[in-house]
Formats: sequence, structure tokens, C-alpha cells
Amino acid sequence: MVRADLGLGPWDVFHQGVSGHTGLTIGTVVIITGAAVLLLWIPLRERPGLGTVSNVVVVGLAMDATLALMPEPGALAVRVPLLVGAVVLNGAATGLYITARFGPGPRDGLMTGLHRVTGRSVRLVRTGIEVAALATGFLLGGTVGAGTVLYALAIGPLSQFFLKVFGTPAPAADGDRGGSGGDPAGGFEGGSADRPRGRRRRRAILRP
Repeated sequence: MVRADLGLGPWDVFHQGVSGHTGLTIGTVVIITGAAVLLLWIPLRERPGLGTVSNVVVVGLAMDATLALMPEPGALAVRVPLLVGAVVLNGAATGLYITARFGPGPRDGLMTGLHRVTGRSVRLVRTGIEVAALATGFLLGGTVGAGTVLYALAIGPLSQFFLKVFGTPAPAADGDRGGSGGDPAGGFEGGSADRPRGRRRRRAILRP
């Protein structure tokens, strides 16, 4: 997204704004911000893991290294796919490392913690966090553009979608035990794939 130069994601607008005021590299600001966000986990009772620590350290270092190696594309025909691909991959990465259960990154742990505490959807919570980071970053002088709007609007739904795609199937209900091993489609808890069959079984049980 940085090299696409069509607007940064909300958190990176914040990181860039802080970087401009402090003289630190954007990757260093990413690391410091991640550590600071972990403090917000305390009242939410979120537990850090290997993925959490890795996110704090690796993302900032990888960002600085990638920016040092990756050239700036000039053609809009190259920059637009870079932007779209970055947003989609960020949503996929969120779903992948949260469902791996090694601990979410600081920002995503804040998202899942608020989702659990408030009962609001992942989509709504994530979008709210991104908008707050964007507003603060903009006031600090971070770069805002069309890519920023795309990211802010798309990352919540994408995160929720990929969490479902990569998530672990729900355990089989008591009535399904001893059968074929559960829903062959690998449906999630609360899904509708097995509801008709479940209703038929309940009706059969209730018949005199």
C-alpha cells in the first residue's frame, strides 16, 4: 500500500503521522505502537501469545526492509492492483493468524477483545478501530487517499469473511454423534448447512 501511493491504511496513516513528528522510521513506530496497544489488552483480559510477540517485532522490521528493497511503481495500472491486493491479503492474513491460535497481533487482539466484551460484530468493531486510527493519523499529518477509504471500509468485512473461511468447524451436536462425523461441509457453529436435517431429526424424536 505504501508503494502504491494511493493512500495508506488507517493504522499506517497514524504510523506515518507519528513518524513525521518524531523522525523515527515508520517501521519503528509500528513496533512502538504495537507494544502500546498491548496495554489496552489488560482491561479486556486478552492473552498474548507467540503470534502477538511476533507481530509486534516482525511487522515493523519487515515493513522497513520491504520499503528499502521495493521500487516505487510509476504506472497507475500497476499501483491499483498493488493497492487492491494489499487490502485483500491483509484481510486474509488476519483470518490466518488469528485462527492459528498462537495469539493475535496487538491491533487484532484489541478487535477480538472488544468483540467479545461488547457483543458487537467483528466487522463493526474492526471498522470502528480503523476509523479512530485514521482520524488521529490524519490530524498528525498522515497521508490519506482513495486507498485509505477502501481499506477502512473493506478490512472489517474481509476480516470477518476470512475468519469464517479459515476457522475451525464447530463440534458436532449431541444428536449428530455416532453419525457420519458431523457436517461434511465443515460448517461453523450457528451455520445453516445442517439445519433442515436437524429439524427432521427433532421432529422424529417428538413423534409419539
